[in-house]
Amino acid sequence: MELPVALFRVSQLCILTTTMLPFTSALADDPITDIERIRISGNNNFNDGAFVSSSQGWVSGDTLVERPMLRTGEMLEFIPGMMVTQHSGSGKANQYFLRGFNLDHGTDFAVSVDGMPVNMRSHGHGQGYSDLNYVIPEAVESLSYFKGTYYASIGDFSGAGGARFALKNSLNGNAVHLTLGENNYRRGVLLNQVAIGEGRALSAIEYQSYDGPWTDVSEDIDKKNAMLRYVTPLLDGELSITGMAYDNSWNGADQIPARAVQSGRIDRLGSIDPLAGGETSRYSLSANYRSSQVTASVYAIDSDLTLYSNFTYFLDNPDRGDQFEQADDRQIFGGDIATTRTLPDMQDTQLTVGVQWRYDDIDNVGLYNTVARERVSTRRQDSIESLSYALYGQTHTHLTDALSLTLGARVDTLDVDVSSLLPDNSGSQNDTLLSLKTSLKYAVTEQATAFVNWGQGFHSNDARGAVISVDPVSGEPAQPAPLLVRSNGYETGITVTDERNYNLSASLWLLELDSELVYVGDAGFTEPSRPSRRYGVEVSAYYWLSQHINADIEAAWTRARFSDEVAGEGDHIPGTVPGVVSAGLSWYASSNRQGLSATLRGRYLSSRTVTGDDSVSPPSTFIVNGQLAYDWESWTVTLEVLNMLDSDDHDIDYYYASRLPGEPDEGIEDLHYHPVEPRTARLTVSLRY
Repeated sequence: MELPVALFRVSQLCILTTTMLPFTSALADDPITDIERIRISGNNNFNDGAFVSSSQGWVSGDTLVERPMLRTGEMLEFIPGMMVTQHSGSGKANQYFLRGFNLDHGTDFAVSVDGMPVNMRSHGHGQGYSDLNYVIPEAVESLSYFKGTYYASIGDFSGAGGARFALKNSLNGNAVHLTLGENNYRRGVLLNQVAIGEGRALSAIEYQSYDGPWTDVSEDIDKKNAMLRYVTPLLDGELSITGMAYDNSWNGADQIPARAVQSGRIDRLGSIDPLAGGETSRYSLSANYRSSQVTASVYAIDSDLTLYSNFTYFLDNPDRGDQFEQADDRQIFGGDIATTRTLPDMQDTQLTVGVQWRYDDIDNVGLYNTVARERVSTRRQDSIESLSYALYGQTHTHLTDALSLTLGARVDTLDVDVSSLLPDNSGSQNDTLLSLKTSLKYAVTEQATAFVNWGQGFHSNDARGAVISVDPVSGEPAQPAPLLVRSNGYETGITVTDERNYNLSASLWLLELDSELVYVGDAGFTEPSRPSRRYGVEVSAYYWLSQHINADIEAAWTRARFSDEVAGEGDHIPGTVPGVVSAGLSWYASSNRQGLSATLRGRYLSSRTVTGDDSVSPPSTFIVNGQLAYDWESWTVTLEVLNMLDSDDHDIDYYYASRLPGEPDEGIEDLHYHPVEPRTARLTVSLRY
């Protein structure tokens, strides 16, 4: 490869990163040197040709911790168009919104951490449950994201795309971070590294406690996180062995009915059932190997969740209430191996071939009626064995210096076996799906690159729904759902950059699903629904006004509809958000980011769709966060002010029937929402040593 061509391809890697690079990279006097430096960083995650769409990108771990964040899961908001909220206590998985999806807790967005899947199949709280609370942000090396269905290495839950978190293999130095905030917010993080032989051991410990702002509930968060990682050279690559441990318990301030606030029964920070909440744990051991041609990983995970919720209050059980428990206890084992080679006699073509497998041994996934967190009856209780394996391949060919073609395919097989407390709902099922993908990338100019993409993706449905024959509550016959559900994605986009001052990206996309997964508010989980079609536009822009000031804006608009007609149900998909905008402005007193700095960020979510006929319009949400920091020598002091304008908007909205004491037996259909947390301040002192 000639040097000018190589540098051009490196520049495209920078373009597609679609995230702000440090000023030293964007504005240095020698852009070629800085491009090479960025390329070296990028090579930890991507080889040539890995960027195949305008909606794909990479974010450094240092950047992830620079923005003010209320929750750990908000790291995903670095993905343009992604919004992260919560409908209950902060100890459980977040709600995710992307490309017109209410992804609930992860139904159509595949997430992994250091090669380990985060999404849980056939989970007690919803298909694809993705809890990121066990991730310590300061220990993250990078976030890679892949919107759309065009990537051969991503399988299940890939309708809207996916994200991969890579953990750090080395530290620039040891560090301790201590944070104090309102409502008894306490957080401490300790990062340490020591040399052991040819390798090094990294450790990270996090502790967090928080009461929250709620009037009737103290969240009483008790979050403990630990990571121990050993990294050593092996052959021509690097081996990492990682142990992670996470434990959390909390009380949940659940979604509330609008009429209860309007009538004065509770205030906007109140609760109907103050005994919601839960506890969870996750322990894992994994190994990863990376070389120039081979990547491999293997993992073992033990996960447990006990969650208490009450969304309908006194609708089903007027005397004792409708509180219920969702339980999930499982072990997960899996791994993958892939190799990338340049084909003999075809120096312009790279071939990647990989194998993935995963086994979920679910000891218990259950749904129970409870009173004050004590079980009084069983709605459903099952054990599940779920085995998946996949073979995938992808070729990337430079047809000319300006035009390249990527072709991909994968075959996925899923086998499930369900043993139910109700024998009629026991059974086995399996399915196999072939997914094809193709992408064209064309360098229009040295500054602009255009993309055209098409791909097939899929999500799996809950194994219990795939073998069901009898409704466990009513006893009526029930129709099983397909195990694997196809999606088809189409996209065209362009990226433009001058490598020094700005970085622009725009895409137009279309996605068709054979069956939508829709959140059921009165049951607390997702269920298969009708086929759907959604399309939209995404735009992101990053601009370095000077060595001291940068600005960014990301906007997305989506139209999401069911693609069939059902009398009386409407064609709107409940839970979708048509429009989102995120924007920020950062200022640094010094070009090397020492001394004083300030950040201001705004986030807008349009009115959600909550009914099939779109007859109810919840309010939109607008939040502003700010941060002021001072960095000198080994110390950094940071003040975060979250929800600076003290907005009383909603984190999330649903519309369904519930019943409060004294109301009609059939309940009242109403808007139910979780309020955003009021303005709060947090002060962090960091020491590097």
